[in-house]
Amino acid sequence: MTLTKYFKFFLSVQNAILLHLFYLRRMELKERELILKNHRLRVTNCRLDVLKMFSMVDHALSQKDLEGSLKNYDRVTLYRTLQSFIDKGVLHKIPNESGVATFGICFDTCTSEDHNHNHLHFKCNQCGNIECIENQPIPKIDIPNGYKVQHWNMIVDGLCKSCA
Repeated sequence: MTLTKYFKFFLSVQNAILLHLFYLRRMELKERELILKNHRLRVTNCRLDVLKMFSMVDHALSQKDLEGSLKNYDRVTLYRTLQSFIDKGVLHKIPNESGVATFGICFDTCTSEDHNHNHLHFKCNQCGNIECIENQPIPKIDIPNGYKVQHWNMIVDGLCKSCA
């Protein structure tokens, strides 16, 4: 594949997520440190390791997923790390019907002041992975007068690309 075709592939709007995932998978230590500093978070080994875990997958992770892979950190430390990431706009929480929260990485769109995730989430009924689906039209939802929406979440389920 020529370099021109390569860039056209990654720069298309339809493949913006692939570019982001391509970038995340190759996220080096310095880049992870920069993300923490840009979100006004102190750089710690636990925070760096949690970011690395998210950079290695293309789906949301639960605290239990992190506990299984990052055995040198206790449950409370991981919980506090996830909470600080949510508070500062590094991650967003994705609730689901099982009651177990999963977390998705923010696509450089959030800060601690503006944490906005108006996108779809896709849950695979076979493997159980949940993915953020960016850049897709979202249906307009009319809320009756007198109500004020503060946050909403839309989960679509079916079979992911790997399981279909």
